[in-house]
Amino acid sequence: MQKPHILIVEDEEVTRFNLRNLFEAEGYQVSEAIDGESMDKQLQQFNINLVIMDINLPGKNGLLLARDLTKNRDLGLIFLTGRDSDIDKILGLEIGADDYLTKPFNPRELTIRSRNILNRLSPSEIESDSSIIKFNHWTLDGNSRHMTSPDGMVIAIPRGEYRALRLLISNVGKIVTRQQLIKEMTGRELRSNDRTVDVTIRRLRKHFESDMDSPELINTIHGEGYRFIGSIET
Repeated sequence: MQKPHILIVEDEEVTRFNLRNLFEAEGYQVSEAIDGESMDKQLQQFNINLVIMDINLPGKNGLLLARDLTKNRDLGLIFLTGRDSDIDKILGLEIGADDYLTKPFNPRELTIRSRNILNRLSPSEIESDSSIIKFNHWTLDGNSRHMTSPDGMVIAIPRGEYRALRLLISNVGKIVTRQQLIKEMTGRELRSNDRTVDVTIRRLRKHFESDMDSPELINTIHGEGYRFIGSIET
């Protein structure tokens, strides 16, 4: 079985060196890039499973690079950066990152989070995502990770949004807790002051709200979680 391949996008040489040693010691294949141009070359050359990216990069910053990265490729993304403002964290998660860590970081924590994301990208899971679900005249295609609106507009959604929506739909009418959602989306436990779930639900709602004829599909259950109240079509 081929080892998972991690791409480190970081312009600080010492940090790249330390991250390479850390992940190679864990048995992963590791490649490096210092900016968006060199990242694209690595993505074309190798089958990358997880990108660990700084935000402060020469040329396009990591937030701009991640927009295309998460839309067009089925891979994991962790931001590892010195920028620790809530705005940056929310933007990173809204773009579709699986996780966001700030420097200085705990190496053990980084490897655990990376492993959890890679485990959720296993071939067996990807195959099980290939079903098509129809609800309220929308279509959710797990094979391509696209949604099609009632008027035929095709929308690519990040993996986290897809997994959250799939979990909610599979529990239609039932309350799904924020802990259940974060576990499904990232494989990790919910942390205090963690807004990943809330940001993801807000992004999903924006898709549906753009169609003015669609009723509210995801209810907030204050203090508990969220509930899907749409109609599943067979």
